[in-house]
Amino acid sequence: MKGKLNGFQRSVLHWNDMQPYNAVHVVKISAPLDLFRLSRTINQELEHLGLTGLYLDRPKGSYEYRGGPANIELELVTIDSEVDAILQDWMEKYLNTPFLLQGSVNPFRFFVIPEEEAFYLGLVYFHVVAGAESIILLLKHLVRRYLGREPVFPYPLDRYPKGYGKLTPGNGSLILRKIGRLPSLIKRQRRSSRPPFQDYADPATGLSLFSLSNKELSNVFKTAKSWGITLNDLFMALLLQVLAPLDLKRFQASRRRLMTLGSIVNIRKDLGIDSQKTFGVFLSSFIVGHSLPDGLSLEELAKDICQQTSKIKREKLYLGTQLELWLGRLLVSLQPKDKKAKFYPRTFPLWAGITNMNLIPLWDTAKESPAVEYFRSVSTGPFTPLVWSITTTREKANMGLIYKKTVFTKKEIERIISGLIRHATLVA
Repeated sequence: MKGKLNGFQRSVLHWNDMQPYNAVHVVKISAPLDLFRLSRTINQELEHLGLTGLYLDRPKGSYEYRGGPANIELELVTIDSEVDAILQDWMEKYLNTPFLLQGSVNPFRFFVIPEEEAFYLGLVYFHVVAGAESIILLLKHLVRRYLGREPVFPYPLDRYPKGYGKLTPGNGSLILRKIGRLPSLIKRQRRSSRPPFQDYADPATGLSLFSLSNKELSNVFKTAKSWGITLNDLFMALLLQVLAPLDLKRFQASRRRLMTLGSIVNIRKDLGIDSQKTFGVFLSSFIVGHSLPDGLSLEELAKDICQQTSKIKREKLYLGTQLELWLGRLLVSLQPKDKKAKFYPRTFPLWAGITNMNLIPLWDTAKESPAVEYFRSVSTGPFTPLVWSITTTREKANMGLIYKKTVFTKKEIERIISGLIRHATLVA
């Protein structure tokens, strides 16, 4: 059986031609490490779930899991410094390491960082095969099987769900609305400021991890609720406010005075996908922008963002993003080879993106025994030079800033993190 690549997957393959489009998830497990048992569990479960022997047929736009042994080599990381620094370094390393896409593709890599009576299990995956929700459930499944508990997924998984190739429901009016909004989208992007790339062809990606405590996260929740906005709206406003000082020149510009950022949307519910039975990627996105004039408060900014996102959600415009993705792939294919890398940042400039995941409905880590902790990072892709990855649990929010080193320096990233934490501490 074969599956049809959806619009997001086709774009991932397209973006991967410009830079590795990977993601890395890590779970910390407060249990002793048995390396042999862990390796055997991973290989057996991937095979039983039907997630081996992947073949990608780009010309035909299809994929197929043909089965067979997983042959995963679990990489054991040597502890030679603080474990937090090691974790960050290895997640960054694998974000920058491409997958071999010839013949039978192995879209997964695993590594383990041992601690006394605990260990970190890292899963690196090629983003064309899955979204964060599937990967979280896969890691939960592997951890539970390693601990001798009942599985999370059925055997085998549904890897080719009905309608898998349709990232948008068959809604002609939605497509028409999306087409009708293309002129305003193009106008907005022509008014958007461009991040300062030093080298468009340099794909080197950096990662900095940090966290918000339970108290800081509670403050953010309370503030969002009191302002009548979503948590994601507030996070986008926080990020825009912290980024604004990096581009003061836009105030002297005649046209490009907006700062824009994007947000990833999980559309499984829109498509009626059963996450407990289905493995795949069902993602879309939307974009917001603001001029951030002097004197604008965070509350005013957040409510302005909320107005934009409310309309997008009300009209479900995020479901039509595949039209924009298709247009982007088409236009890039028409560019000379030496101009392909600069097409997105020049034509469709974004300062940042957000991927926000609430772990509680999928894996309530506070109720697990032994305890677990979770970290996530994802590629920036050619669209944006910065991604804020947010993973919230009952106890805290583990976060990462993934950034293009040709745009942001390490010191700038440290200042952005300090600003985000400072604002999160002051709200509420």
